Amino acid sequence: MTTAASSDADLIAAHAAGDPRAFGELVRRHRDRMWAVALRTLRDPEEASDALQEAFISAFRAAGSFRAESQVTTWLHRIVVNACLDRVRRRQARPTVPLPETGPGEPATPRDSMSERETRLVIQKALEQLSDDQRVPIVLVDVEGYSVAETARMLGIAEGTVKSRCARGRAKLAKVLGHLRNPDADANVPDGAVEGRDVPVRRHWEGR
Repeated sequence: MTTAASSDADLIAAHAAGDPRAFGELVRRHRDRMWAVALRTLRDPEEASDALQEAFISAFRAAGSFRAESQVTTWLHRIVVNACLDRVRRRQARPTVPLPETGPGEPATPRDSMSERETRLVIQKALEQLSDDQRVPIVLVDVEGYSVAETARMLGIAEGTVKSRCARGRAKLAKVLGHLRNPDADANVPDGAVEGRDVPVRRHWEGR
């Protein structure tokens, strides 16, 4: 079996056994998705790039301890999220610099239509309005599709905390993204919006 045809778990094992190509193939497979997670979490391309580099270095060093108790992608997500949270904590400990009004989003793919790109930019800006503690679980649950339990394990918090943070974040997103649910309706959602109401976030990030 060639490296490119190997499973993620096989690549981790091969890397731990000394295969010099295995980890590079793993990075090639998952770099884009991990980059998207880092960018959505940190909202700053430079910070996201540094966090991703740190995460892959950590994964490279820790691959020998991987025990296949979860999927490799879940393991990588946990490492990337932890690297991002470390940067969030360091950023909160020092004065912040205002973000530019406009900035690069995810690279557009040739099949993207203009409306799809515009929708993703709207959603990205909406996510940026959330606090870090609400945005990170929403990215993992609503964008990446992880369960509440998996997200709780990644973040080291209780499942109930994940649920409550997602619910508060969704309520805020509903006010900003209401027009995506119903283009003919007023984008403003009443303050009494039902907590936890679904917002059409995930489907607009698919195809990354």
